[in-house]
Amino acid sequence: MAERRQLIRCKAPLRISFAGGGTDVPPYCDEQGGAVLNTTIDRFAYCTISPRCDDEITIRSLDFDTVKKWRANGDVLVYDGNLDLIKAVLNHFDVKQGFDMFLHCDAPPGSGLGSSSAVMVSIIGALAEWLNVPMSQYEIANLAYILEREELGQAGGKQDQYAAVFGGFNYIEFKGPETIVTPLRVKSNTLNELHYQLLLGNTGRTRDSSNIIKSQTDGYRNKESQVVDALDNTKRLARETKDALLMGNIRLMGDLLNESWEYKKKFTSKISNDHIDTIYRTAIDNGAVGGKISGAGGGGFMYFICEYDRKHLVANELRKLDVDIVQYNFDKYGLQTWRYCDGPAH
Repeated sequence: MAERRQLIRCKAPLRISFAGGGTDVPPYCDEQGGAVLNTTIDRFAYCTISPRCDDEITIRSLDFDTVKKWRANGDVLVYDGNLDLIKAVLNHFDVKQGFDMFLHCDAPPGSGLGSSSAVMVSIIGALAEWLNVPMSQYEIANLAYILEREELGQAGGKQDQYAAVFGGFNYIEFKGPETIVTPLRVKSNTLNELHYQLLLGNTGRTRDSSNIIKSQTDGYRNKESQVVDALDNTKRLARETKDALLMGNIRLMGDLLNESWEYKKKFTSKISNDHIDTIYRTAIDNGAVGGKISGAGGGGFMYFICEYDRKHLVANELRKLDVDIVQYNFDKYGLQTWRYCDGPAH
């Protein structure tokens, strides 16, 4: 009888950033300290590893529609812009045995939901499980940040990696090299009401966040008063939005989202554009209290807190602007890894 095949699977959730996004980007968070409020949703990045008996490494990425093959011979994989996230993790773990890896994500790169960081986290989680490398949640998130932002030089902040690992509603503070994740115990009534009033939509336009973030960090480094003031107020609003959530005041959260959006647009002129402005104005005119883009800006997903009896009107009008209204639920588990024995191999 053919031997059953062992699979190691891992999934890491995508996130919505309610407030504070941008203050988690160095050098601001290193010098001034940053804070964000985010939650994860039931959209995931998945990684499956199937060990082999030889030294061949086969990577199949559904999102990029590509298959790559390497050898587990100890050679350092060269970064060339092609599946570099995977290469960085393999270089770190120094894998000596062959395996097949299958990757896919519920949102495309550039969605604003932290998809690239979730992919990185899922790969680390799967390899650590397979190789029996004990790692804490903080260690996985920190490694994902170091590999993605420092090793590969991909511009971005620190919140995505921690959100994908910890899951749920978190208030995350960045104090120089230190990151503190505070899980929030939100009442079930509040979660139900927030979900009932929150509308999530995909603008259908992905963006390259690196140029947006570079423009923002240049403004901060040049001490442009508008950018510095916007970042300071964005950090304040993260704390106030967290307090509103814990108090169960969804209407106040909507008002604070609207204020956060106004400050976010001051980071750089690349945050918004005519299309996004039209979407936002249409939502507000039809019953949204407040909202913002999830992520660096320029495109991707947007979300709005709406008057409960007008949410359907907002959705109808946004569909006319080719916004895809997305059904979702909140995720409270974060990174999950498990082993499974597949049917007989052929």
